[in-house]
Amino acid sequence: MSLVLNGARIAAAVNILLLGVLISIWVQTYREIRAPLTLGSIVFASFLLAENAVALYFYFTAPAMPAIAVQVMMVLQMLETIGIGVLTYFTWK
Repeated sequence: MSLVLNGARIAAAVNILLLGVLISIWVQTYREIRAPLTLGSIVFASFLLAENAVALYFYFTAPAMPAIAVQVMMVLQMLETIGIGVLTYFTWK
């Protein structure tokens, strides 16, 4: 269970870093072109960043959770990491 929880923690931390990169790129882009889609992306990424920050805090401070809940959250965090990673790759490119 500890290994699974550590996987969720790492995924949440990576998500926070990638979202920070995305937000900084999109803020620079928004300053240049003022596109509503870019502003919407910034807002959406900010909500995802907040969600991951809360999740990471919860992973470190919450009391014992059922094993199935930890496993499901780890899978969701990993899927989110893959999605954000792909988005970061294509945004950076």
